[in-house]
Amino acid sequence: MKIKVNGEEKKIKLDQDNALLSKALNLMGYKPNTIVVELNNLIINSINWEKVKLKDGDNLEIVSIVGGG
Repeated sequence: MKIKVNGEEKKIKLDQDNALLSKALNLMGYKPNTIVVELNNLIINSINWEKVKLKDGDNLEIVSIVGGG
């Protein structure tokens, strides 16, 4: 499956029937408690990541949350 992540095209190994957002994020190495995800210009609440399916050509914007002082 091909998707765009932060403007860059990526190939991820998920079949269309099992292409959950949570699985894609895990495959790409993201930690759920440190990111905010926008899918096709819509912010997706982390509670719904297990329900949202990706499809070829989807556009993800992923922002990491960084603490500091």
